[in-house]
Amino acid sequence: MDSPKAPISALVPMLNEEANITACLESLQFCDEIWVVDSRSKDRSPALAEALGAKVVQFDYVRGGPKKKNWALANLPFAHPWVLILDCDERVPPELRDEILAAVAGPGANAGFYLNRRVYFLGRWLKHCWYPSWNMRLFLHQRGRYERLESGRLETGDNEVHEHVLLDGPAAYLKHDLLHYDYRSLHHFIERHNRYSTWEAEHRLLQRDGRAEGLTPSLRGGPLERRRWLKNLFLRVPGKPLWRFLYTYFWRLGFLDGYPGFLISAYMAVYEFEIGMKMYELRRAGGPRRDEAGS
Repeated sequence: MDSPKAPISALVPMLNEEANITACLESLQFCDEIWVVDSRSKDRSPALAEALGAKVVQFDYVRGGPKKKNWALANLPFAHPWVLILDCDERVPPELRDEILAAVAGPGANAGFYLNRRVYFLGRWLKHCWYPSWNMRLFLHQRGRYERLESGRLETGDNEVHEHVLLDGPAAYLKHDLLHYDYRSLHHFIERHNRYSTWEAEHRLLQRDGRAEGLTPSLRGGPLERRRWLKNLFLRVPGKPLWRFLYTYFWRLGFLDGYPGFLISAYMAVYEFEIGMKMYELRRAGGPRRDEAGS
């Protein structure tokens, strides 16, 4: 006899993920309900998701409106108050599944739980340079929304990437890791971060001009507010590419992740340099325009 499903509504944003969606949804079969929010995929991923019992809905982004996850949190008729959010290249291993079940069964005063994501990159689990990586993924859906961070052209697309969940209530941290399998090629990795660096350059200029939205940075605030405050402090430091490499490779012990750790650390310096280049280009052109984003 199959074990009863947990009273959790899973949410998975998707776009052309036929290589990943099956394994992702198989790891979520303990959830009573699975929603997949698709952006008009051109491959077989919607059919594969439906074959595993997921409810697939289509999302068409309108600039100035909510992105995919916030739209889903506001509009989908979730059957349960707890929502668990995964990307298609992430998996819930059995030990984390059991911890999630226990957390939902006895959450105490907590309105949400942070999950620690471990990344598989170039055939190796990264244990240092990108770890720990705490993400709010399990929470009461009526009490959490992603912050709205806009840029001029929204180069990251229709799905929240850099945004944090702003939770109305206390949160705790789960012990076992959420697994992120980055099996795609370095071509895809670099292509993705090229888009991210454009978004980051635009958003940093909006921050500089006092036009950025989202949570308020504060050294005396919670973990997210302190992290944003420290990031803003870093943005004022000269030589950011070098400091980004030193931080990732030495401070976060990336050298213990072997050659993949060196590659990540070096590329983070390149990424920081790309952001600086694009900020320079945007300043010469007059800066990002919020009206391009429809707001």
